[in-house]
Amino acid sequence: MHYFQTIFLAEADKFIAGLDTKTARKVFFNIDLAEQTNDPRLFKKLQDQIWEFRTKYSGMEIRLLAFWDKSAGEATLVIAALGFIKKGDKVPRNEIERAVRIRVNYFENKAIK
Repeated sequence: MHYFQTIFLAEADKFIAGLDTKTARKVFFNIDLAEQTNDPRLFKKLQDQIWEFRTKYSGMEIRLLAFWDKSAGEATLVIAALGFIKKGDKVPRNEIERAVRIRVNYFENKAIK
């Protein structure tokens, strides 16, 4: 059973495409696992509306920042907005702010359609 479905926006797609094949596979594996479980080691709330997919692989901390879209009716969607390699202890504030802006744009554009 999947609790949600993940959609990748262009920026997240581009980030994953830039990873080597094994790393990208691990990211997709963890996302698939997060869709089926409630494991905060894989998918965790960062602040209000922003969540993060978390993958540790080959000494790297890979993060995809995401948000929920529950307006689709029957499907609960998680929108992966952007990705980066985490270098310090905390997720950089500018990455969270970028994810917030992408979320606002996503829902504004969705309202127009």
